[in-house]
Amino acid sequence: MAKTLVVAEKPSVGRDLSAALPGKFEKDEGFLESDEYVITWAVGHLVQLADPEEYDEKFKKWKMADLPIVPDDFHLVPRDAKSKKQLNLILKLMKREDVSDFINACDAGREGELIFAYIYEMYRQSLKKKDGEPKAVQRLWISSMTKQAIREGFERLRPGEAMEPLEKAARSRSEADWIVGMNATRAATIRGRAWVGGVVSLGRVQTPTLAMLVKREREIQAFVPEPYWLVHAAFQPPYQGIWCEGDETRIRKVERADEIVSKVTGKDGTITKVERKEQSERAPLLYDLTSLQRDANRRYGFSARRTLQAAQKLYEDKKAITYPRTNSRYLSGDMVPQLKIVASTLQDINEYRESATYVMRLDQLPLQRVINDEKVSDHHAVIPTDVPHDVEKFSPDEMRIFDLVARRFLAVFHPPARYARTTVVTEVEGESFRTRGKITLEAGWRGVYGLEPDAEKQSEDEDSEGGELPALQEGQTVRCLGAEREDKMTKAPPRYTEATLLSAMETAGKLVDDDELREAMKESGLGTPATRAEIIETLIRREYIERVGRDLQPTPKGLQVITMLEEHKITSPELTGSWEKKLSDIEHGTGDRGAFIGEIASFTKEIVEQIEALDKEKLRPERVELGLCPRCGAETGEIIRENSRAYGCTSWKNREETGCGFVIWKRVAGRTITPELARQLLEEGKTREVLSGFRSRNNKPFRARLVLNDEGKVEFDFPVRTQSKEPEAEPAAAE
Repeated sequence: MAKTLVVAEKPSVGRDLSAALPGKFEKDEGFLESDEYVITWAVGHLVQLADPEEYDEKFKKWKMADLPIVPDDFHLVPRDAKSKKQLNLILKLMKREDVSDFINACDAGREGELIFAYIYEMYRQSLKKKDGEPKAVQRLWISSMTKQAIREGFERLRPGEAMEPLEKAARSRSEADWIVGMNATRAATIRGRAWVGGVVSLGRVQTPTLAMLVKREREIQAFVPEPYWLVHAAFQPPYQGIWCEGDETRIRKVERADEIVSKVTGKDGTITKVERKEQSERAPLLYDLTSLQRDANRRYGFSARRTLQAAQKLYEDKKAITYPRTNSRYLSGDMVPQLKIVASTLQDINEYRESATYVMRLDQLPLQRVINDEKVSDHHAVIPTDVPHDVEKFSPDEMRIFDLVARRFLAVFHPPARYARTTVVTEVEGESFRTRGKITLEAGWRGVYGLEPDAEKQSEDEDSEGGELPALQEGQTVRCLGAEREDKMTKAPPRYTEATLLSAMETAGKLVDDDELREAMKESGLGTPATRAEIIETLIRREYIERVGRDLQPTPKGLQVITMLEEHKITSPELTGSWEKKLSDIEHGTGDRGAFIGEIASFTKEIVEQIEALDKEKLRPERVELGLCPRCGAETGEIIRENSRAYGCTSWKNREETGCGFVIWKRVAGRTITPELARQLLEEGKTREVLSGFRSRNNKPFRARLVLNDEGKVEFDFPVRTQSKEPEAEPAAAE
């Protein structure tokens, strides 16, 4: 009896497929078999594009004269010895005479398509039936790992030819990354090794992502804080106001602020404006992977990878959510009958019972912002599945991610939240004071959360909205009971968190807050939802960036890499975003693969030539000077200057004779000390804020303020609340 070979992406998926398909499956080493099916698995990418030396041994030596390397035909090789063993098993199964056709059951997306395509290509010539005809390939395309979804997927298998555009896009992505990464990395390493140290790894997506982080870091380092003042007033009947002139609330001179305080205190004023507006706020769109990762980072501090890992387990192991590596935030029209069934599975969970019951009782679901077939290509938005959920078996990470997905799903079927916003302007002695109040008239979708779910987006205005105000009318006389001045300093732009970096990657560096507008731009973003987490992790592994608490901060090495490449196109988020759009066009059958690869090859030649022509002075790292040495500078005039590892006294060359040996190391307990922090230590004797991102000798994270003691040594000053928790963190631990 002829059998079908099913190739899954992982062993766990293979087991799930066997549990859903008819017949009894026997287990063998590396595969499962029944009367009708043989199921095996790839264990991720088993095959990769060969390194340059596989084409010509001369490429073992990195020489600028050999660049760029652009193969006419790319060679495929096993990733490693373990992969080769599994590949040999798959080949053996593919060549079996009783296997008549294949089903590609790898993840339903670009990378899943590539995994199977590369395996199949390695053995294509030997995969024919007795009559000489090639064995057919079909595609399993599912968005849920429930048994029902798997069975339905096997009933509507797609022909392999229908997946050709997706395969072309996958191959184009892989080859473009090889061409750019391999050549740019070799060129930059050859040219910059003396100054950067080691291999200078560059990439089509990772380098513009790093460039965004470096650009922000430079803005922060160049920022000079300036003082300003606010004036707050208390009125009778009781309400508060902030001084304003038009929309401006900041006062640039302290004398002016003191004048206002003195001028209005104890004086009568008049309400010149009372404006009340009702506003509504719609629920956010359903989650795609990037928006899910953003929310998990904002709320829980999860890295993008941690969120993806939890979501993948919920999809594969728990069958609790649909396919997470999606870039769509909409559902397709054929899912409408399923939506109330999904809501019913949430009724059995206490946290969602009330909201799910509301959805179940709706005669007609509001679907305008939920259903959009044009915006669902490969996979729809992430939602819960339509099977019962045993949340007791979820890990803490899985429960948090499931909670986000479940509440978002229920929220989109709830009405908008309605608010009454009131703005009051009070004039006292010719000075105006603004008061804002906000009252929730109808919780709407926010009731699903029981709190403000997007607190991270709350306004940082100087006069954030208060609650209900007393009854006030235009022309009413009020008394200013008192006023006070508040001293403030302007703040540097914040560093990227993973949430804000994911947003920036999605829009190729453009600042976009609106959900719908971001949707329109996502095809031109940096990378894809499935790859962005790994890009961030790659930059961390290569020591170009590091996590400092929830922030992402470039290291000196990362700063130097971008300094070396200044103004080169490989650092351009817009250019890489345009490539991603072209890959999307190829995927949808409207783009030309040959033209795209040709463009990549031409670009790579240009980049190699630009790197080769770099001025040596451009490659030399910029070393900051931080002022007189606190130990010997008053007598000798020696200064503190940055070097590759530290900020040290310039007398170090004469250390054996006259050098004082003062130094602040760039790495303290696993955290990079930036020039700004070193400057604070020198000028103020301590850092202004308690810093996160340190690691103890037991590799446990801790927070502390850095202090420069009387002997010129850097020590930790722990916050009172954490002193007892950090006994293993020793003062002045440095590397």
